[in-house]
Amino acid sequence: MEIQEVTTEQVVTQQVKKFRKELSSGTMALVLLSTLAKAKEPLYGYQIAKLLSHTGSEKQGALYPVLRNLSTKGLLESKVEPSESGPPRKYFIISKLGRKVLTEWLQIWEQTQSFVNEVTSDNPSGDSNE
Repeated sequence: MEIQEVTTEQVVTQQVKKFRKELSSGTMALVLLSTLAKAKEPLYGYQIAKLLSHTGSEKQGALYPVLRNLSTKGLLESKVEPSESGPPRKYFIISKLGRKVLTEWLQIWEQTQSFVNEVTSDNPSGDSNE
């Protein structure tokens, strides 16, 4: 049996991939609720994916399970309507409960973002330590 050495680059690549996955799974629900809260009309999955594609998000596969999960929890309402160009489409809209949860999640996001920025910045207070 041959033992392969793992390079530093491979370890870094693995860790970056793991971090992105964990971060993405924790923020997709927030992004979807926020997107639907801003929408002027119900949106179906592909429309949501297109709106998010300009942000560089390539997590379209994660979109549908999160939409289903949010619907199951009562944060989204959905309706199925026929489509002229294919199978019926499921349209999503944020519920009243979803808006309340989004408000709380946004506060938590702001606090988390502020904390992470403070901790990870080189000099959070602006003072010189020299």
